Amino acid sequence: MATIKDVARLAKVSVTTVSHVVNKTRFVSPESTQAVEEAIRSVGYVPSAVARSLQGKSTRTLGMLIPNSSNPYFAEIVHSVEKHCFGAGYNLILCNTNDEANRQSVYLQVLAERRIDGLIVVSTGDDDSLAAQLQGLTIPTVLVDRELNELKCDLVETAQQQGALMATQHLIALGHRHIACMAGPQGLDVSEQRIQGWRQALHEAGLAGVSQELLVHGDFTSHGGYAAMQAVLNLSPRPSAIFVCNDLMAIGALSAAHEVGLRVPAELSLVGFDDIELASYSSPPLTTIEQPKQRIGVMAVDMLLERIMGGRTQPRKVLLQPVLRVRSSSGPCPK
Repeated sequence: MATIKDVARLAKVSVTTVSHVVNKTRFVSPESTQAVEEAIRSVGYVPSAVARSLQGKSTRTLGMLIPNSSNPYFAEIVHSVEKHCFGAGYNLILCNTNDEANRQSVYLQVLAERRIDGLIVVSTGDDDSLAAQLQGLTIPTVLVDRELNELKCDLVETAQQQGALMATQHLIALGHRHIACMAGPQGLDVSEQRIQGWRQALHEAGLAGVSQELLVHGDFTSHGGYAAMQAVLNLSPRPSAIFVCNDLMAIGALSAAHEVGLRVPAELSLVGFDDIELASYSSPPLTTIEQPKQRIGVMAVDMLLERIMGGRTQPRKVLLQPVLRVRSSSGPCPK
């Protein structure tokens, strides 16, 4: 890889002169500037963004942490963030923590060393040290999906409990009274909020005395939904409907239902959460709660750029409203 010394040698100027041409930090004669630029093209020299950031105090780079790159929900948010970053003249460094707290910690250190201008964090949700780690960073930070009470930074999230309430109310309006909830990992804040929305809808409909057996947990993966569906199918009496706390688990649950010949929605209704792109292509197409993923990504970037450019110093919280998307996986309660 070519170095700045190679450029200086070919252009027959000093390394300092090359640096001034690259960083535009001092006047250099047109002749020398042309010689340096031709040498750069000739040897294929790529200036270091980090080195230039020491001069300009900006790398025009943002970092982003996500828990699981294989989850389409996060992938769709990343797509929105990257597109908006590129349009604003910023690059994006993406780190996948794979739901591991240790990786999360390591990647935070890596991003800090890369001198990123700002950070978007979708946390793994189970690391108590995250707040302390973020507190130690001196860069603007936006949280997505999960608020950390002890940390004063920007937040953009969807009204999780409200979305779950809408999903369950939809099933109640279809005549269902025996409604199960397939939740995410126990203790995960997002999952707990959705459970609360399910409980609220049942309570408001006078169905509060629901058996604890109707609440089953998965791991927010399609395999986890498939496994959790086995437990639901063994319940007696079997529920007529299930609110599933994310679309991936709902797709796994649909597969398990098809295997045993259970017709959806004639014998069992399902409602998911997230409205990932795959939801409208499942069999049958999945009724679900839409999270405004594109807006989440755009808002996260805009809030970050506001801070970077010095337009705002106080933390800001944005709560986006979910939307019920009715498709073919939910129907009237069978008689």
